[in-house]
Amino acid sequence: MAKVVAINISTRKGEKKVPVEKAVFLENFGIEGDAHGGDWHRQVSLLAQESADKIRQAGLPHIKEGDFAENITTEGISLNQLPIGTKLKIGETLQEVTQIGKECHQHCAIYHQVGDCVMPKEGIFTKVIKGGIVYPGDTIEVVED
Repeated sequence: MAKVVAINISTRKGEKKVPVEKAVFLENFGIEGDAHGGDWHRQVSLLAQESADKIRQAGLPHIKEGDFAENITTEGISLNQLPIGTKLKIGETLQEVTQIGKECHQHCAIYHQVGDCVMPKEGIFTKVIKGGIVYPGDTIEVVED
């Protein structure tokens, strides 16, 4: 079963995100208090724990949730295999996948240390369709139309 491992936010863009005990997701905005919230297609970023584990095994065992600037760290779901338009029920929320991966304009510190970064290839972005509260441990379900 897929689940939320951690929820991470930052108050300013370009900063590492820090884990929080819960987050309020606002419809057509993203996470309340997160710098990346707004009326656009990349309101929430998700990265699988399994993706981060690749970087840990490549020589950075100290990597923790939020270090890739992901809002939601997941477990048990192949995020980058989900087609754009897929709807996900995460906690009380309903989110829609809007983008797989992203262009990495400036290589992050992780890239420079390991020679690779998983967020540009394996991270995904969603838009909040229905708001609500999400906690670490909440389940993630693909919603069939």
